[in-house]
Amino acid sequence: MNNLIKFYFALFVLCASAAASAQVNIEINTPGVVALKQSMQTRHAQLAEFYASGAVGLTSDGMVALRDANAVPMASRQKANGLVTAENQDRKALYTEIARANAHPEWEGDIRNTFAQRWIQRAQAGWWVQSGGSWSKK
Repeated sequence: MNNLIKFYFALFVLCASAAASAQVNIEINTPGVVALKQSMQTRHAQLAEFYASGAVGLTSDGMVALRDANAVPMASRQKANGLVTAENQDRKALYTEIARANAHPEWEGDIRNTFAQRWIQRAQAGWWVQSGGSWSKK
């Protein structure tokens, strides 16, 4: 009986240790992650005006959305839509790449949720963010 208890205790310690070492590294830098971050950083300068005007907002699922097309002059709508589409493609690729780089592609959803919370927390005052399906101005 004592051996069985020792076995289960050792198994518990092993599982706890494996779980502790299975932490996601969202700051991991692979060439793919670096390229995506650079692309997003370059685009951010163009998106900033749309965040500031309230046309574009940060969604609760880690993406961006054209929240209010009327806040964008007609001449700039195609540009805004293109930026939102490109940003969302890069964000999706970033979540996938970070999960792959951590050797856990199944973590993509959790990584996406972590980034969504981070970006909403770090959003500048006046930007629109989504929570519970509705938009609010931060």
